Amino acid sequence: MRSEAKKTGTIVKCLAFVLVAGSMSIAHAQNYPAKPVRFIAPFPPGGSTDFLARIVALKMSEAMGQQVVVENRGGAGGTIGVEAAARAPADGYTIVMGHIGTFGVNPTLYPKLPYDAIKGFAPITLLAMVPNAMVVHPSLPARTVKEFVALARGKPKQLLYGSGGNGSAAHLAAAYFELLAKIQLTHVPYKGTGPALIDLVAGQTSMMITGMPAVMPHVRSQRLRLMAVGTDKRLSQFPDLPTIAEAGVPGYDATQWYGVLAPAGTPRDIVMKLNTEMKKALALPDVREKLAADGTVPVGNTPEEFGAHIRAEIARWAPVVKASGAQPE
Repeated sequence: MRSEAKKTGTIVKCLAFVLVAGSMSIAHAQNYPAKPVRFIAPFPPGGSTDFLARIVALKMSEAMGQQVVVENRGGAGGTIGVEAAARAPADGYTIVMGHIGTFGVNPTLYPKLPYDAIKGFAPITLLAMVPNAMVVHPSLPARTVKEFVALARGKPKQLLYGSGGNGSAAHLAAAYFELLAKIQLTHVPYKGTGPALIDLVAGQTSMMITGMPAVMPHVRSQRLRLMAVGTDKRLSQFPDLPTIAEAGVPGYDATQWYGVLAPAGTPRDIVMKLNTEMKKALALPDVREKLAADGTVPVGNTPEEFGAHIRAEIARWAPVVKASGAQPE
């Protein structure tokens, strides 16, 4: 009898603990956020990661009544910033912008990645799909993709292209271009898209394939020449702009993506609150207009859908990384 009573008492205590913990979690979520939220952008200012993070952070700050502060932590192909997020407390006050490089490419590129792209994070939502754009310095004597390919074939390894780092999305996008076009270029890695674009605008490099939001201000000011987009179909916003595939490199298709994650173990209620606020931000007319101007397509899906997307991208890019011979910095 005493054994049964003891067992019953234990069960009651466990149930009470679960109920208390659950009520505390709900209360926590209802009061969230009670202080500023740190939004890590794992690359320097000036790139698409920073661009999207700041647009969303501003709208979330306005809606939630607490500042969402973008913190740029670049280096090592984005691994430094993502690792910092993985090690942060799982309380909803640290989130990170993930993208094709940090969560699609790096798991294959780095033999000892300092974070687990799947187990180390709680996906929140896929924010947007960002078309890659092929841009060149205006001084380059090539006005089309075919002319660029012909120029590169006549000057093996003499044309330089920049990227945000070894194994970055821009690096692999250009390496994929080289592979399909059967040309040889020389890669110049930088610590972020912003620094790479500065040197391209200055004429220190010749070409770059990276996300449209980062390059369009330079295209509009005529400091860079827009050649083509890396999508499989033309963009409705730029109907006269050809795809790389139709402009001379058949089969080319490389689109970047960006999404937000929190450290693994972040309470589900907080994850869903963040998911809701981010989707609200993406639905705002001024945000959609700003994104559309640069060809960016807002998404805003569920945490489960975003998690499945990450797993599929790791599988998709693994053979490309291996074929490119890319090595981490």
